[in-house]
Amino acid sequence: MANGKKSVSTDSELNTKYYYQMLFEQLNIIAPILQAIKEEGYTTPTPVQERAIPILLQGRDLLGCAQTGTGKTAAFAIPVLQLLSQKAPPTNVRRPIRTLILTPTRELAIQIADSFTAYGRHTGLKNVVVYGGVGQKPQTDALRAGVDILVATPGRLLDLMNQGHIHLNQIEFFILDEADRMLDMGFVHDVKKIIAKLPSKRQSMFFSATMPPEIVRLSASILTNPEKVEVTPVSSTANTIQQTMYFVDKGNKKLLLIHLLNDPRIVTSLVFTRTKHGADRVTKDLIRAGVKAEAIHGDKSQTSRQRALSNFKAKQTRVLVATDIAARGIDVDDLSHVINYEIPNTPETYVHRIGRTGRAGLSGIAISFCDNEERAYVKDITKLIGKQIPIVEEHPFKMGTPVPPREHSSRRPQSNGNGRNRSGKPKQKSTHASAAPKKQSWFGKSRSKNS
Repeated sequence: MANGKKSVSTDSELNTKYYYQMLFEQLNIIAPILQAIKEEGYTTPTPVQERAIPILLQGRDLLGCAQTGTGKTAAFAIPVLQLLSQKAPPTNVRRPIRTLILTPTRELAIQIADSFTAYGRHTGLKNVVVYGGVGQKPQTDALRAGVDILVATPGRLLDLMNQGHIHLNQIEFFILDEADRMLDMGFVHDVKKIIAKLPSKRQSMFFSATMPPEIVRLSASILTNPEKVEVTPVSSTANTIQQTMYFVDKGNKKLLLIHLLNDPRIVTSLVFTRTKHGADRVTKDLIRAGVKAEAIHGDKSQTSRQRALSNFKAKQTRVLVATDIAARGIDVDDLSHVINYEIPNTPETYVHRIGRTGRAGLSGIAISFCDNEERAYVKDITKLIGKQIPIVEEHPFKMGTPVPPREHSSRRPQSNGNGRNRSGKPKQKSTHASAAPKKQSWFGKSRSKNS
């Protein structure tokens, strides 16, 4: 925050190590867009906006290396809206699609479309967002009405192109966002198919949080003599985030999470798992423990994902359990805690995860659970961020604490004390010796296996 003024960031956060002095008025932005920016409460650009907007207004291609949270959506949305406004389409024909923004996830596509709507509210330009997981009719109806700006995920875009609903032959501006995540999700071949349908004469923008060799090669095939803008390297973590590490056996992670959530100071928490199955399992464990939680991942329907995200933003759900892919595009103000239930196997992902808290100059807390198999990942993370993560030595589930017996959903119905089980059927007595309760020590107490 600079002089109490707010900077545009489509993810609603600022990187507080920068001191913003330039105002949007100094970037030669036209009055209708400038008015919308002010109505959103923004006055000063972030570094990526300050550097990218003038380049794009000159009609140059751009290679942007910027992670989520730097305000990169506004960095391309504002100049694209301005350039489109200065060249109005013919009024006697249906509006052709003149801008395509390709992004990997549904959540991010919706977020980008919302940004174009906000900044372009006084321009008369129309945008439509298309993504899979929902019926296509509302999307195709909107397309038939004419659209200037299309925000899309690769799969649904190709489907609608193959059906003849979308034609890209009049594209003037092409933006590929979150390119590294496109690669991680296996979309690179779809992206290449889409690019092959674009006019060769266009202005292109390419954004990626990281620049591995595959991404560099992809950018070279898309961009022509681009200017490069690189801000907020992925190796940096905000100083406003308090990081801690808990070493815990894998079987006790559930209990440690529930123990920590007994603290009322954890108002909202985004919990990360590596897999969709893991997200569902953790969510069920939390609900069973009385914690209001929902999961968000690629196997959930779009309606379910949007409902879970809306509940979390409204603080009706305390814990949102997510995979890394689903978390791209999640924008939550005042998120107090991020918890790495499982350590990511790539260090850059750790930085992306914990960057969901400690935004807009606010403080945040990032907690990580590490079992023996994940220690190598922690070494990679500390090497990348250039500092050690403080370890919480004393907690009830430190390494070596006995792990409770696993619960099985297929176990027999328990007795209700009257000789019948909970289903009302008479209990069946087993003649096998192995049916006798086995004693197992758990935290120093003697418990039967079925207790």
